[in-house]
Parts: sequence; structure tokens; C-alpha cells
Amino acid sequence: MQDTPIAAPTIAEVARLAGVSTATVSRALAQPEKVKARTRERVLDAVKATGFIPNAQARNLRLQATRTVILLVRDISNPFYLEIYKGVEEAAIDAGYKVLMGDARDDDERILRYVDMVRERHADGLILMVGRFPEALAARGRLPPIVVALEMLPGLNLPTVKVDNHAAARAAVAHLARLGHRRIAHIAGPMPDPMSVDRRDGYLAGLADAGIAADPRLVVEGDFGLAAGRAAIRTLDAGGVDYTAVFAASDQMAVGAMGELRARGRNVPDDVSVVGFDDIVLAEAVEPQLTTVHQPRREIGQAAMVLLIAQLSGQGDRSDLVLPTRLVERASTAAPRKEGGKPG
Repeated sequence: MQDTPIAAPTIAEVARLAGVSTATVSRALAQPEKVKARTRERVLDAVKATGFIPNAQARNLRLQATRTVILLVRDISNPFYLEIYKGVEEAAIDAGYKVLMGDARDDDERILRYVDMVRERHADGLILMVGRFPEALAARGRLPPIVVALEMLPGLNLPTVKVDNHAAARAAVAHLARLGHRRIAHIAGPMPDPMSVDRRDGYLAGLADAGIAADPRLVVEGDFGLAAGRAAIRTLDAGGVDYTAVFAASDQMAVGAMGELRARGRNVPDDVSVVGFDDIVLAEAVEPQLTTVHQPRREIGQAAMVLLIAQLSGQGDRSDLVLPTRLVERASTAAPRKEGGKPG
């Protein structure tokens, strides 16, 4: 005859012995700081007496914790986000979390779905790197744990890690002005995206600092991508406007602009100097290497994850972290050889 297996003690037995509810037992084991000391002692004594072994996986299910966070970015194909992801993952692994990466594609419905994934407890929290926040979210009640990285979402009281885009753009234009450039074009990001506006306004402030009158014909809107940089040069040239330098609001647009300039028979930097923004890997891979604004992307990712962990542990509050940028001078900028950057 086979021995009858001995049933493992259950949480209900612990609750009966301690004289409390099963919910109180769960709370005493998972969040002991939220249970009175005397009650907690009774629960622990009952656990010891029964030999009950808390199941970590079951406890996570009861608490609906997944130990997973989502990093939601504008465009997953943009290499800018790789170092951000590395930083997020480093801080996440240290804290026992894993990271999923989502692609917003500038689509409100996709953003809504990712936020709902957190609301429905398929993930514990969200790091947002998108330039918009759908109005429909405000109608869905309280937001789940969210941290914003590098973006600006006005009207939302969310912890944010960012850089001073205005000051960084101003410094980029100052560099070109010091080299002697007076006709400086700007390839802006998508408007009215707050980050794009900040960089455009920093460009205008840099012109004013140098005593250069702004020319609206020198500002062309893009979307941060390579193709937008090429298109911006075509637009500038079609307008017959002179320029000896270009400041682009992203490295990808700067590299696209350099490619189009080269295709049109102009040399960078002899004919036109180019400055980007971000300092992605591509900035050092192109020829000539790109002068650009460096953002500490890995540190930004780490800081965003630390803020999110603080929220998830109940220790977070509304706070902003502003990390420093710096201009990295490379071979794509030089003193202007001649006035005018129009094709000959």
C-alpha cells in the first residue's frame, strides 16, 4: 500500500492559528511594515508552528507584481535608444526587474495600449520616451507608475529625467557663431513637440546672443529621421536661401543633411558646417565625424529606472532630474570658406 502524501500547510491554516484573515497573513509576509507588530508576531509564530512556506511566485500573483517594466520609445529603429535601454536594464537587473521595449510609432492607440498593459498588471511600470500623451488617458482615471525620460509632457505631474535642450541648442549655435558663421540654418524636430520647440528656441537664442538676425526661411521642420535631414536641404536649396552652417535637432537629421549636401556637390565642412544633437554611434562613424551635443544616454536610462523603482516601492514623489550635456567638437565644423551656402 502506498503512503498517503502529507498535504503542505496552507495559508488558511496559518490564518486560523493566528486568529486573522488570510489577507492579513499575506500582508504580514509581503508588506510587514503595514501590519501591527503584535499581529505580525502572531502570524510569524503561526508560520513557524505550521511549517508553512510562502510561495514567492504565488505571492507575486496575489500582489499582481510581474517584476517587469516597459520602456516605450518613439521609434524602436532609432539607434539613439540603445544606450538608454542599456542604462535602464542595468538598473533594472540590479533591482530584480526585467525590461521590455515598446515602439510607439507616434500612434496614440499604441501608447494607450502600452499604458493599459501596466494598468492591467501585465507590467509593473512604464518609462515613457514619447513626445505626446493621448488626452484619452486623462479620462481613464489614475495613472499607473510612470516615469518620463528626456521628453516633456506639459500638464502631467510625473517624475522626469531630462536635459536642458534650450541651453544645449544655444551652445551649439554659439560654437558655429564663434567659427564665424552668420547664416546658420536649423532643421527642427516635429512641431509643436515641446522638445523640438525648446531646441528651436535655443537656436534662436544662440543667434540673438551672437547678434545675428533670425531668418524664418532658414528654419525647416523635420521628424528626427535621416530622410528628414535630406529633405530639409532640398527645401533650403529650393528656396534659394544662403547658409554656411546647419544645426540639426538630431544626429540622424544631421547625417541625412550631410549626405544630401555631398550629393549636391558641396563639401562638409569646407562649404557647409553641420552640427547634430544626441551623439549617437553614427556621429563617429560618418565622414567627416559629426560635431554634436552629447547626451549621457546610459545615465539617463539608469536614472529613469531608479525613479520608477522608487515609485514601485512607494517611496517616489514628483521630482525632476536634469542631467548635463556637452558639445563634442569633431570634423564636421570649420570656419566658413566663403559667404553663402547655396549650390553654385
